[in-house]
Amino acid sequence: MADIIAENLHGVIGEILADYKTDRIIDKMDVFCRPDKKSVIDILDKLVRIVFPGYFKDEHYRVYSVENNMTMVMEDVAYLLNKQIAIALPCKCASMQSEEVIADRAQEITLAFFRAIPKIRSYIELDVHATFEGDPAASSEAEIIYSYPGLYAICVHRLAHELHVLGVPVIPRIMSEHAHSRTGVDIHPGATIGRSFFIDHATGVVIGETTEIGEHVKIYQGVTLGALSTKGGRSLKDKKRHPTIEDHVTIYSGASILGGKTVIGRGAIIGGNAFITKSVAPGTQISVKNQELRYDKSRDELEQVDFEGEAPWFYVI
Repeated sequence: MADIIAENLHGVIGEILADYKTDRIIDKMDVFCRPDKKSVIDILDKLVRIVFPGYFKDEHYRVYSVENNMTMVMEDVAYLLNKQIAIALPCKCASMQSEEVIADRAQEITLAFFRAIPKIRSYIELDVHATFEGDPAASSEAEIIYSYPGLYAICVHRLAHELHVLGVPVIPRIMSEHAHSRTGVDIHPGATIGRSFFIDHATGVVIGETTEIGEHVKIYQGVTLGALSTKGGRSLKDKKRHPTIEDHVTIYSGASILGGKTVIGRGAIIGGNAFITKSVAPGTQISVKNQELRYDKSRDELEQVDFEGEAPWFYVI
């Protein structure tokens, strides 16, 4: 019996290698000149340990004291992050050709980021408190730090956002998309989020790049803070496309708030499944009129009843 693969594979591989030479964006082969996703995720894991030094043990280090251990972790992160930033910077500015200029800028950014870590940690502490106060199911703040996907997503966002503000390309998005894959929460690193932010249940939350969120805001699963339309494509870059959420707003599950001109006023409450494209005055409560449900009484006839009425267990939405 002929070995078809052995007879033909070499030729097929040659065709694929030739396909790499057409100078498309997907043909780039300079892997050492681009940020390494695995390294960035490793850096992120270490940064989370720096934020919560007493919660996540690193088996690779001997722990003589927490301070000694964290010093080693921080030195490791500084070295690795500086290296990845230096690789990433030319992705944003092709004219940045001088290796010396790139190296100096990468070190400046790395140092500025480390100086911001105490501020980032102060925000995350308030996020932990907000989650504990907002969720009666939480038994302790330690439980939240260990296990709540919403807090993890917020923590990663605050770290990625700082790098985004410092002008680092690619790396913040790798971080945010890693959190997205782990938690189901998609927060663009460009979004601005105030103190004491709480995402309950987390899954399915989307927060766009130009979103502005105030302080003491609570949102539930399935909430979208998105753009009203992206048909303008690249012409919309750097324009305000996503809503502004003022302080002390609560947004319940499944709500969609869209548009760069949409402002949800202080203290407003947005009910579940609401679809909002216009601004809402402070203190307003928005709710969707109860839908009618079809239900099956005898399995041979569908009828409609109001949600307020008494309905059997079986219904079709």
